[in-house]
Amino acid sequence: MEKRTNSLGSMFHDIILGGQDGVVNVLGVVLAIAAATNETRVVIIAGLAANFAESLSMAAVAYTSTKAYKQYYSSELERERKEIETVPDEERREVRVIFLRKGFKGKLLDQIVKKITSSKKLWLETMMTEELKLSSQELRQPLRSAFIVGISSVTGSIIPLLPFFFVSIKMGIILSLIFSTIALFTTGAIKAKLTIGDWLQNGLEMAGIGILTALLGYGIGAFLGRVF
Repeated sequence: MEKRTNSLGSMFHDIILGGQDGVVNVLGVVLAIAAATNETRVVIIAGLAANFAESLSMAAVAYTSTKAYKQYYSSELERERKEIETVPDEERREVRVIFLRKGFKGKLLDQIVKKITSSKKLWLETMMTEELKLSSQELRQPLRSAFIVGISSVTGSIIPLLPFFFVSIKMGIILSLIFSTIALFTTGAIKAKLTIGDWLQNGLEMAGIGILTALLGYGIGAFLGRVF
């Protein structure tokens, strides 16, 4: 059950990462282009180009970052395993220091150290999580992560672009902002539910940051449209 929960958590992490980034970036692009050109065709072409470029970029970043973390985790795991085998007294002392800092003392501290160091698996896991602050729960498959992030980014990118296929530029801008705000708020709320925090506060925060970023893009586009 724990393995399944970790897998679902990693999947939702990738979905939120890709979807949020796709919405914010493409929204900024389409609003800037809409303000600068006032031409639906140009907005759609620019939006689609930004969509695919952003999605491929996010997938590549997800792949490389996930692979890098996995490699780093493996190297540190092997290093700790060797230290437990070659310098067990030093590693045992480190376990004692870790739990001493947590407030354990006397016989209770001795019992904790004895219990942890009696199992090499538990000992190794303790050193990884408590000393190095590295968690196996953060390990994800690079290709799987890249695929989920990429698809989520494509899906998120479509949201601010979709209205321009059906309505005028002015109405497209309004609907794009509305749809994107709803999507960002929902993403923030879900993120809070999966982690910690107030869903309303997180939803409003993510929506606010995303829309502010997009409006800055709109302002830049409007300015450039007047200058050129």
